[in-house]
Amino acid sequence: MTVIVGYIIVFAAVLGGFAMAGGSIPSLFQPAEFVVIIGSTLGSFVVGNPLKIMKHIVADTLGIFKAKDKTKQDFLDLLLLLMQLFQVARREGVIALESHVTKPADSPVFRQYPSVLSNHDLGDFICDNLKVFVSSNMQPHEFDALMETDVDARYHHAMVSSLMVNKTAEALPGLGIVAAVLGVIITMGSMNEPPEVLGHLIGAALVGTMVGVLCCYGLIGPLATNLEHRAHEMQSQCNVVRSALIAFAQGQSPGSAVEAGRRAIGGHDRPTFDELDQAARGGGKKPEGG
Repeated sequence: MTVIVGYIIVFAAVLGGFAMAGGSIPSLFQPAEFVVIIGSTLGSFVVGNPLKIMKHIVADTLGIFKAKDKTKQDFLDLLLLLMQLFQVARREGVIALESHVTKPADSPVFRQYPSVLSNHDLGDFICDNLKVFVSSNMQPHEFDALMETDVDARYHHAMVSSLMVNKTAEALPGLGIVAAVLGVIITMGSMNEPPEVLGHLIGAALVGTMVGVLCCYGLIGPLATNLEHRAHEMQSQCNVVRSALIAFAQGQSPGSAVEAGRRAIGGHDRPTFDELDQAARGGGKKPEGG
């Protein structure tokens, strides 16, 4: 929703300022310029990306328009989920986690936290690493190194969309110049026309430059930034899980392990110690056995 609001502000400012200065908004409608810029942008995008990457980029970009920002409650839910899982392992043995991480959608623990369950990347990270914890005898430092590799790989994959969209944005001013130069070529072939006609042709050519720059810095570039922020959010959540899991693997109590995870949360999203304690004691979703 905020993306759409941002686009409305961009167009309102650009078109409104142009109209206030006495410009004619219909004069900005130059289909030939749009065909050159949009077509060449799509073509370069196809050339530069394999099919599987294009599908990934399109899915991530469309997802921006319906995605919700991560909140403190999302991180609190994640910590409470980990608390419950650790308590199950402490009370019933580590092997008891197997049924929860094999089919998380059927797990009574996971089902209490739909914000985690619906986040497939985060859920996969939790389940994959708990499966390793249950089935192997890795030393804590080896387990931590494995999770670090996992976080890095997931972050790299999440950043692909941002990087490729940003490269597309960077190409737009140049493609806008291409459209403008084509317009100038047409103008040069019409030098015998009256000044009114020449002015119209030159204005049409300059629209190409304007559209390329506007799309770069006002439309496509911000999408790349938004995708980058979401990749950082994913990395942050995975690091919370990593910190809590390694602490629990080192023999710390469920409460202490979850506190280690809480310390990995930065900024306004971090629940306070008292907020986590109150939620764990029953002020929020009550952990199993808490």
